[in-house]
Amino acid sequence: MKKILLGLLTLVLATALAACGGGDKAKKDTDKATETKDIIIGATAGPYSDMLKKAIVPGLEKKGYKVEVKEFSDYIQPNKALDSGDINANLFQHSVYLENFNKENGTKLKPLIIVPTAPMGFFSKKYKTVDAIKDGSTVAIANDPSNEARTLKSLQEQGLIKINDKIDQLKASTKDIKENPKNLKFQEIEAAGLPRAVESADLVGVPGNFALAAGMNLQDAVFLENMPDQFRNVVAVREADEKSQLSKDIIEVVKSAEFEKTIDSDFKGFGKPDWMKNK
Repeated sequence: MKKILLGLLTLVLATALAACGGGDKAKKDTDKATETKDIIIGATAGPYSDMLKKAIVPGLEKKGYKVEVKEFSDYIQPNKALDSGDINANLFQHSVYLENFNKENGTKLKPLIIVPTAPMGFFSKKYKTVDAIKDGSTVAIANDPSNEARTLKSLQEQGLIKINDKIDQLKASTKDIKENPKNLKFQEIEAAGLPRAVESADLVGVPGNFALAAGMNLQDAVFLENMPDQFRNVVAVREADEKSQLSKDIIEVVKSAEFEKTIDSDFKGFGKPDWMKNK
């Protein structure tokens, strides 16, 4: 009798352990599926969240992903959320800004692929041409390092200023201006506030995403930025996820004919990166 009871007890324990093990495996499998197929991609509200929704998310959904697009109102939180793992990728910044953010914050975020980008527009309610800009005019520019350098580079190309040629032009600040023939006065403000600055400043350099989000027409600008690839926006991921299946799938979607077709129809005026021009 004791042998029978012992055998039954052993069987019950074995069954219970097997059930627990199966449950753990099922949970791990579920967690893995969630990690790889339920994803969140961040973007600043406006054209790049639109690009995600119209040109990238549909392609990822065809690959079996369930995608949530999370919108942010500034340039800081999307990278903090990516670094902390709250989102899986983001689209709002160029590689120069991303490099500076990593240095300043100790993060390890990587540009995955460059996407078509709206150029910076220089808007004015006072002037219609560069030649009309008068001595002592106020120019509102972004106060973050990378967009400030980008703005100054464009002003230099228009002959309005000259930057010290002994420094890295992609890191220029107003302190590096060595010639300012029209005595321009610079007002450095948050990039998100630049569209509103058009009401007070004589000339304002507005990054394309903020211009479009504010309903501004790039064709109304006094002039547009001649944008190098370093200033075109990128899809960014954590360094640890750079070679993940999700990253590979994002690259494949962005390189697809469907993506370019959507860009051509819904994002007119966006400058294409070199890889798209040369393919």
